[in-house]
Amino acid sequence: MNKDQVAGRVEDAKGKIKEVTGKVTGSEKLQSEGIADQAAGKVQSGYGDAKEKLKDSIKSGADKL
Repeated sequence: MNKDQVAGRVEDAKGKIKEVTGKVTGSEKLQSEGIADQAAGKVQSGYGDAKEKLKDSIKSGADKL
């Protein structure tokens, strides 16, 4: 697991907490921030996942040589 995967998942979790807090308190602003944080977290963790897959692919290709 690389730093982008970890940071993205943390951002996603933080966003979920903000969204729920916004719903409970009736704060549309906080709820919207939470949704935006979740989206940003998913993008970052997806980027990290892609990097990891590429690294694994390169490693498995080098192992075949």
